[in-house]
Amino acid sequence: MEDAPKIAKRRAREKRVISQMIAIYCSAHHDKRDHRSYSGDMICADCAMLDEYAVMRTERCKKMDQKTSCEECENHCYKPEERQRIREVMRYAGPRMITKHPLEAIRHLLGK
Repeated sequence: MEDAPKIAKRRAREKRVISQMIAIYCSAHHDKRDHRSYSGDMICADCAMLDEYAVMRTERCKKMDQKTSCEECENHCYKPEERQRIREVMRYAGPRMITKHPLEAIRHLLGK
């Protein structure tokens, strides 16, 4: 089933934001960045796998039309080890989003 336009826009924004967060984290923690993320930033191979996984999980989210954030959702899409990795990324990159991608950060916060 195809998303309604409003939901499709939100899904695209969420994929871009999580990818930008992964790129911010990667640039601060890893040296060899030779893969391109969903958002277009350069990231390392390990972060590229996490980026691909996060984008795929966002594409498959069945609660996109009603959820506020992944942490508040009763249906956890991420496997436990990936969920821990994405938490680490978000803890680091979340506060830095306001300086790197201010409009996306504000939209993300308002979307909650």
